[in-house]
Amino acid sequence: MLAPNWLGDAVMALPLLRDLRRAWVTTEIVVAARQPVEPLFSMVPDVNGTLTLDGGGGRVAVASARTNTERLAAGNFEAALLLPNSFAAAWLVRGAGIKERWGYSRDLRGRLLTYAIPRLRTYGHQVEYYQALGTALGVPAGPPYAALVVPDHAREAATTLLAQSGVARDQPFVVLAPGAAYGRAKQWLPERFAELAHMLAGDQVKTVLVGSKGDVNACQEVARLAPVTDLAGRTDLATLAAVLSQARAVVSNDSGAMHVAAAAGARVTAVYGPTNEQKTSPLAASAQAPQPTIVATDVWCRPCMLRECPIDHRCMTRIHAARVHATLPSI
Repeated sequence: MLAPNWLGDAVMALPLLRDLRRAWVTTEIVVAARQPVEPLFSMVPDVNGTLTLDGGGGRVAVASARTNTERLAAGNFEAALLLPNSFAAAWLVRGAGIKERWGYSRDLRGRLLTYAIPRLRTYGHQVEYYQALGTALGVPAGPPYAALVVPDHAREAATTLLAQSGVARDQPFVVLAPGAAYGRAKQWLPERFAELAHMLAGDQVKTVLVGSKGDVNACQEVARLAPVTDLAGRTDLATLAAVLSQARAVVSNDSGAMHVAAAAGARVTAVYGPTNEQKTSPLAASAQAPQPTIVATDVWCRPCMLRECPIDHRCMTRIHAARVHATLPSI
């Protein structure tokens, strides 16, 4: 299976993997994914193995095609299920000599696929879009849960990192994830995150900031305004999942960290601005796991899906720290 190129999308594809494993019990399932996403699937029990692809989507994927084609060809795979919609993804698996190539008929790639599935034009959550690929192959869709199994070594690494950063073992802490890859409009205001951190300090609760290297600046903005432990850029994906799973709660923008937190079993409060929570809300790890809480405003202009707000960012400025604080469990 070729995985989505973005971390959040990859998490939302996990219910499809569960469907495939339930239906194809003895089938070997290998997930090919970009380097930033590939470690996610090492925490998914339904996967037999992973394969790292260079580059990203679009033109970058074309530039890396030769290396990626060789890697896929070496796997001698019988079939490929394409979750990316790009022409490049279909071109890649055909070039690798994979006989069966399944995916949505998108981006003028229908002739490159052996089974071009008609595009699903109407759907609710993104998970439905992915699971419809399975139903087209005769695989019934199961419940929309996305569960990760955090390895012990990652839990140990997280405990050590937290201790070295001033968070003692068994000390309660809340994680804040102030970053978001898709533009500033998705980010709740740094001063609101900082205000929330001050409220938590008043509750005798530590605040830990997390994020990728691309989120370092967003986290530093919060760290300048509040007493926090900043781990941005200091964790690999498995260690990040472990930190999130150990937190009493996680407050996040609509981001990859938000999706990983919910899949790791954390209690998540997700702050939504320009994006559509009906399409991309985090998926709980199971029916018994904490169900995510969505915080959003009812303003006329959302969801606009814009990277930058052309007016006053009211979808985020009208969300106050006290409202988010009220969603967190008593500690």
